Amino acid sequence: MRTVQIKVSESDFKKYNLGSEEIKFTDLVELISREYARKSLLDCNEIAKQVGLSKMTMEEINAEIRAVRDAKTDS
Repeated sequence: MRTVQIKVSESDFKKYNLGSEEIKFTDLVELISREYARKSLLDCNEIAKQVGLSKMTMEEINAEIRAVRDAKTDS
């Protein structure tokens, strides 16, 4: 097994809840992936607000889904 050393600021260490002085690489990858997913979700929510999608009702959402599915089966 190899060892990789990474310097992380104290604030990032706390922000990403790294927990201890040593962390498994797979755990680090999971933490980074989770942070990217969180950031992407926040970006998507912001875009939805900007274009008015966040105000759609469940009925409107379901109608959009039905329309897309119907278009695929008609093709």
